[in-house]
Amino acid sequence: MGIPVGISACVLGQKVRFDGGHKRNRFADEELSEYFDFKPVCPEVGIGMTVPRPTIRLQDNGDRIALVGTKDHNLDYTDKMIAFADNQLPSFEALRGYIVCAKSPTCGMERVKLYLDNGNSVPGGSVGIFTQRLMEKMPWLPIEEDGRLQDPVLRENFIFRIYALDDLYRSIADGVTRDSIIKFHSRYKLCLMAHDPLAYRALGRFVSGIHQWDDLGAFFIEYRQLFMDALKQRASRKNNTNVLMHIQGYFKRDLDKPQKAELRDVIMRYREGNLPLIAPLTLINHHLAVHPDSYLADQTYLDLYPENLKLRYAL
Repeated sequence: MGIPVGISACVLGQKVRFDGGHKRNRFADEELSEYFDFKPVCPEVGIGMTVPRPTIRLQDNGDRIALVGTKDHNLDYTDKMIAFADNQLPSFEALRGYIVCAKSPTCGMERVKLYLDNGNSVPGGSVGIFTQRLMEKMPWLPIEEDGRLQDPVLRENFIFRIYALDDLYRSIADGVTRDSIIKFHSRYKLCLMAHDPLAYRALGRFVSGIHQWDDLGAFFIEYRQLFMDALKQRASRKNNTNVLMHIQGYFKRDLDKPQKAELRDVIMRYREGNLPLIAPLTLINHHLAVHPDSYLADQTYLDLYPENLKLRYAL
């Protein structure tokens, strides 16, 4: 059973768009579908619109942003769309992520065209009505647009967050306990260090105070948000280098002088942009196999997601 992930139905290849077409994303449909159990949703079809159908758009009416007919602005679908989203939300609690269709007035995540009464568009645009509701009600959930998945950095960060959230839920499958949270957090220390050093320290302090919490359910809700917010910060080359050099220190008694020089050289070549992240990680994992270390072996940073996805080859 794959990881449950929501997706705009048209991105999965379903012919549900206004013109009867689709916006199939090859990477999602062919590669991610091997690991994810996609849950396709078309909000426009969900509120009863036909295929094909007249186009709709976002309209700034002054007091609110409305979802209206492109030709007939009196056709207002806003309340129907919000009601549909709110009705779907309970079934989304199991999701670990969501891929939405870019530029859509219902599903777009950013820069969706927003029109004024005079026909001009607002600079910067807005967010699709359905996705806006999803982001407001489930702010911890990784959400990304289909088009942005072409960017290797955004792609890696999004998929990593899905796997991390899935791991978090699996870790507390038998109930939230202090031990389960502490063990989970310990495994993500190097990831947090790479993504957001400030959040790494803040979350460390937060988790160290878990024994002061009587309501572990409330602790989990706050931890989940802080943890997912931290991972949303993309790991920089500088931060990754710091983590790699930190890992290097664990081998100081095990490697001979040439091996230490080789590892340092590979890390520096990554830092300078001459090698992808996968190069030093492969060498580190090789040394770890020869010289086991229980702390490093437990770190998610060294084994985040299926190698076949090749997500770190372009970082």
